[in-house]
Amino acid sequence: VRNFYFISSNDASVLEKIDIKSMPDEITKKKWNEIYSENISSKKQPVFVLSEYGYLLPTSGNALDVACGLGVNSIYLAQHGLHVDAWDISEQAIDRIKRFCKTQHLDIAAKVRDVHERPPEKNLFDVICISYFLDRTITEDIISALKPNGLLFYQTFIHEKVSPQGPKNPDFRLEQNELLNLFSSLHVLVYQELGCVGNTTHGIRDVALLVAQKRKCNL
Repeated sequence: VRNFYFISSNDASVLEKIDIKSMPDEITKKKWNEIYSENISSKKQPVFVLSEYGYLLPTSGNALDVACGLGVNSIYLAQHGLHVDAWDISEQAIDRIKRFCKTQHLDIAAKVRDVHERPPEKNLFDVICISYFLDRTITEDIISALKPNGLLFYQTFIHEKVSPQGPKNPDFRLEQNELLNLFSSLHVLVYQELGCVGNTTHGIRDVALLVAQKRKCNL
C-alpha cells in the first residue's frame, strides 16, 4: 500500500466523495478521473495556506503544484506572476487545466505525472505547493527540488480533528508536529496546527499548515 492521500485543492465537496485506502494505482486513477469530470471554476479559492500567506510569494520564478487536482492553486500561483508546473495522476484533471489555461492565457504547464514514481528533480523551483497530499517517502525530494531561498507551502490533514472531512485511514493523517519534523531542515516562516484547542468554531481546523524556506544554511 502506498502511503499517500490526495484531493482536489481545498474543495470540501470532493472530500466527501472519496476516501482512498488501498486502491491499486489504476483504480485510483480511474476514480480521480471520474471526480475531475466537473468543470473548472476560476471562482474557487486556493488552499488557505496560499490565500492567507500569498504575500510571501516571489513576483517571478518557477512554481510546482504537486497533486494539483483541478489546478485552483496553480491558477493562483500563475496569477501572481509565476510559471507553474502542475502535476497530477489524473488525465481528466490535467486535460481540463490545459483547456482552461488556453482560454485564460495562464502560464501553467500541466502534466500527468505520478510524483511518487517520479519525484521532482533537484534545484528547480522557487515555490512548491502541496495541499491535501501526503507521501512521506518523497520528503527529501521535495526539499532538494527547492532552489536556495525557495518556499514550501504545505497544508494537509492531521489526526486531531473536529469534522468528519478527510481520510478515514489514520495513515493518511499527520501526527502532532509531524509536518514540522518532516521538513525540519527548512526555516519555518509559518506553522499552524490548532487541533481541538479552544473555540473550535473559529480558525482553520483538521489540518496542519506550513510555510518554510530553504535558506543557504539549509543546503
